Amino acid sequence: MVEYTHRGSVIAVDDDPEMRSVIHDFLKKEGYQPIVFATGHEAIDFLKTGSDEANQIEAVISDIQMPGMNGIELTQQVKEIQPSLPCILITAFGSIESAIEAIRKGAFDYVTKPFKLTELTITLDRAVAYYRLHRENSILRSEIKKSFSKGSLIGKSKSMQQVFDLIERVSHVNANVLITGESGTGKEMVARTIHNMGPRANQPFIAVNCTAIPDTLLESELFGHAKGSFTGAIQRKKGLFEEAHGGTLFLDEIGDMDIGLQAKLLRVLQEKKIRAVGDNISKDIDVRIITATHKDLKAAIRENLFREDLYYRLAVIPIVIPPLRHRKEDIPILANHFLQKCCAQNKLNIKGFSQGAMNVLINMRWDGNVRELENMVERIAVMTNKPVIQETDIPVPEMASVEDFYGEATRDMPSIEQLEKRYIQVVLEKTGGKKDKAAHILGINRRTLYRKEREYGLIDPSLSDEHLDQVDKVKDE
Repeated sequence: MVEYTHRGSVIAVDDDPEMRSVIHDFLKKEGYQPIVFATGHEAIDFLKTGSDEANQIEAVISDIQMPGMNGIELTQQVKEIQPSLPCILITAFGSIESAIEAIRKGAFDYVTKPFKLTELTITLDRAVAYYRLHRENSILRSEIKKSFSKGSLIGKSKSMQQVFDLIERVSHVNANVLITGESGTGKEMVARTIHNMGPRANQPFIAVNCTAIPDTLLESELFGHAKGSFTGAIQRKKGLFEEAHGGTLFLDEIGDMDIGLQAKLLRVLQEKKIRAVGDNISKDIDVRIITATHKDLKAAIRENLFREDLYYRLAVIPIVIPPLRHRKEDIPILANHFLQKCCAQNKLNIKGFSQGAMNVLINMRWDGNVRELENMVERIAVMTNKPVIQETDIPVPEMASVEDFYGEATRDMPSIEQLEKRYIQVVLEKTGGKKDKAAHILGINRRTLYRKEREYGLIDPSLSDEHLDQVDKVKDE
């Protein structure tokens, strides 16, 4: 945001020399840079010059009753030159109706004679604050339109510009893309942007979260099933590959896919054919595959949880989205974008963030990345009753920082195994013992979590994975 060294440059117009002098001296004393004129024509001619001095004007004060050009006419002409420049009109008590008419025609506000000079200052401060926020928002919007966006993605940092460049290049080819990045960085948005910018834009974009669908159902969801292929299959069902024919299939959290299903997906990628569950006929498919994960797939390959041959099939073009904490210069334009979006959706009238509030946002950790920032901005916008969001409006995080947790956890210098056991216990406690959710947070497969629980004596070693799955299912219900 722009730093201002004074309260603003202001035009004051009044045909009364004494009133002109009073307003000039008072504004000067209050820290404003006043430029006074005797007529509206002089003020308009000055604004039309387009000089640096004219472009620095942030408000216009004018008497409403003047010979030649009155205050309402002046306001209308100012709006033609600089639509966002606020005009404050001074009117006699008996002419309030004229002032209201001026408001309808674009004036920012009015004060009635006789007025206290402090009243004029309050109104002028509001007008200048409005103008500055409007100008900064316009600059932000123009920056976003220029080069800081790609589809629905926004970012001015060097790392995001590199992502945009990669999106631009891969969108027009059919090569498989693997998008990696932490939760909340916008992996699905990148996938949609690649689809929307490419030749398949008018064809379906089908997204499926591999974690959200149980392994036993995911095969049927992807490839479809024949009538009678299993209990409950009362009719033939098209799979998501067929639904996405001609378009793009986005497989989110591919790292959580069952190893057996990975082999079938690999066959589809190699043969460009699918076979529904319970069917003996293969069908040709024309689908672009984009996948995403927050996991380290190379580590999963070493643990035999992900097929190496499938990895290289999927990662023909890898795209890595950096976490928000590594691109802090993107936070101001993202925060303002989310604020404008929230205000439009909820009919709120919030102008922006104070510099102090923005500094707080910039210096937060954002473990939840862009998704967390959007949720935070929406919560602040709904809860505040101020026209400009202040530092005190931003809630203090309730959870301790990672550094605090690490300091507490290592106070007695435990071994890595003890620390891992303690961390697993903390995550299981926070998730109410739900294994699926805990495994997702820990960044490991559910089966790996079961194995570690047995190793650390957290569960009965005689319990099978299937039994633990059933227990977890009951907890979800």
